[in-house]
Amino acid sequence: MAKPHRAEDQIQHLLGTLTLRAKSLIVTIYGDAILTHGGAAWLGSLIKLVEPFGLSDRVVRTSIFRLAKDDWLTGTQIGRRSYYSITESGRHRMEAAHRRLYGPVHLAWNGEWCIVSTAAAELEPEQREAFRRELIWMGFGMMAPTVLAHPSPDYDGLRELMQDMGLSDKVVVMRSTSLSSTAPLRRLVQSCWDLDKLSSAYAVFLDHFRPFWRALESAGDLDPQSCFLIRILLMHEYRRLTLRDPMLPDELLPADWSGTASRVLCRNLYRLVRDPAEQHLMRMLETADGPIPEASPALYARFGGSAEPLAEAG
Repeated sequence: MAKPHRAEDQIQHLLGTLTLRAKSLIVTIYGDAILTHGGAAWLGSLIKLVEPFGLSDRVVRTSIFRLAKDDWLTGTQIGRRSYYSITESGRHRMEAAHRRLYGPVHLAWNGEWCIVSTAAAELEPEQREAFRRELIWMGFGMMAPTVLAHPSPDYDGLRELMQDMGLSDKVVVMRSTSLSSTAPLRRLVQSCWDLDKLSSAYAVFLDHFRPFWRALESAGDLDPQSCFLIRILLMHEYRRLTLRDPMLPDELLPADWSGTASRVLCRNLYRLVRDPAEQHLMRMLETADGPIPEASPALYARFGGSAEPLAEAG
């Protein structure tokens, strides 16, 4: 069946293709859209905002309740209205993810590697495994059962993780420079990370969102609601992929790495729909003090932006 050409039809086609989990989608909405507007919203306005995604009132309320139990959100009752804001823990987790989601498209690499070893650490098996899982989430690859490595990690995030887990004086962290040529390093990368599976997932992402770019790039006025739906679907799917991506330097990746094209497309499409989407968000969401506040400069700094709103919506 031929793919639709209008953005609105493409949205419906994509909604019918993707499997959206309400709880995860709401995390995307809070992280991408609500966080830069203060992080809080009236539940009733949130229910109206997400209705075009096919989420019912009951599903949203259930998902919000579970997110509150998981310490992502906290609720406040004022009269008959419920307001939900991001917790400090939720904010911390979102900001950690944002460093990977909205960072520069191309990462500079000085040839160094970060090596983390728990071989000499006196850790309980559960703590060792929890630390290993967190490092893998941060993009580290397993070189040996107690040795993980990454060529350009988030050092601030690594320090925070070690402090939070009480491992700052137990785990060995080293920086090293490889004396090998590129070829064996790429073989090492292939053994530590499953790049083939990730590349295939990125190819699907490109197939889903390139039609939106073609439909909107030369369009005149962009519909704010459609732009909001595209922006959230874009970041929801991109978040799912990026948080599995080790974010390796270009020098260590295959020449035809689909992750690079995906990141460029995501950046360009996000910039295109961002401001019209903001118009829709400002119209729809309410806080206990009335309309949500204007977005912070952090919104405009995403993907290497200027930290300033664009003069025009495209």
